[in-house]
Amino acid sequence: MTWAQLAVAVLAVLGMAQVVTEASRSGPTSAQALILTLVGTVPLAMLARQPLAALVTILVAYLFSFDADGHPTAAVMIAAVVAAWLAGRRCRPLQAAVAATPALAAPLLAVTQQQQLATIGSAVILGAATVGGIRRTRRASVQHQVTVRAMQGALLEHVARGERARIARELHDVVAHHVSLIAVRAEAAQFVADRPAPANAAEFATIAGDARTALAEMRRLLGVLRADADAEPDERAPQPDLDQLAGLVAGARMTQGAAIRLTLRGPVRPLDSGIELIAYRIVQEALTNARRHAPGAAVDVDLSYSADTLEVWVLDTGPGPRDAGSGGHGLTGMRERTATLGGQLWAGCAPSGGYLIRARLPI
Repeated sequence: MTWAQLAVAVLAVLGMAQVVTEASRSGPTSAQALILTLVGTVPLAMLARQPLAALVTILVAYLFSFDADGHPTAAVMIAAVVAAWLAGRRCRPLQAAVAATPALAAPLLAVTQQQQLATIGSAVILGAATVGGIRRTRRASVQHQVTVRAMQGALLEHVARGERARIARELHDVVAHHVSLIAVRAEAAQFVADRPAPANAAEFATIAGDARTALAEMRRLLGVLRADADAEPDERAPQPDLDQLAGLVAGARMTQGAAIRLTLRGPVRPLDSGIELIAYRIVQEALTNARRHAPGAAVDVDLSYSADTLEVWVLDTGPGPRDAGSGGHGLTGMRERTATLGGQLWAGCAPSGGYLIRARLPI
């Protein structure tokens, strides 16, 4: 026996006890009163499966209890209120209202002495059905809002994935084509020229190397864009880290033909991949700026490790950008990358001369 069934049984017993107690004062126990008490309480057990049928059955017992000088027991009135409330919660509002309507006939069937009780009882029953219906409507509204928000989120995610896939296709179809042409033409130019000077050959090789690097970077970008768009993304090259910094400096030294020195200070140790990627990109962009604005200038790259920070210094002996205040898109990108970690970046003329880019990254 469940707790609900036990509660119904207790309510029925209490109702019959009330009938017997009242009959002992006025006369023999009425079989009709006992039957109506059972009919008005026992159907509560089937509220979970048939709430409307249970409500109608209980209300019939409630109405017939006003026969002659009789009145429903407290157990029947409690059962009618509970049944009306649950029917309002579990059924459609119109169905619950129709099922609870018979309660309006109670004041018409009751004798004068019971008019007030019948009116109050019917009002409470109808009120319970109304409150249950309001509760059901609010719950349905909340569920609808949750469903709408989930659908909106899924739609936005779908649109975002489609847009990333479209950008990836555009990069592959347009940018990759032109960059590939640059690499092919730069390599072919060495053999088309009559007798290219060694300096020209080196320059052609540099152009081809830069083009290959651009292709590699673009492939990494394509991999990121397609990560959510494809069900099974292709294997991609890992993002660069500080272990590759020496190679970056060596490549820049060969390309720029200038003295570029890399210095590491403090207890060098592996850091989070995101921190290492941002530090690598800062050095990469700073070397690019030095090559663009101070060709041939010496460059010092300094990484200082401490307990909670990583400082990146890139100092060249050139004059720096003409408009040091704006810094162009490269400095803007470095500042944005640094800000994602909660760090700080300074760029400007160094007190000892030259141009300095300094980043402080928390680790």
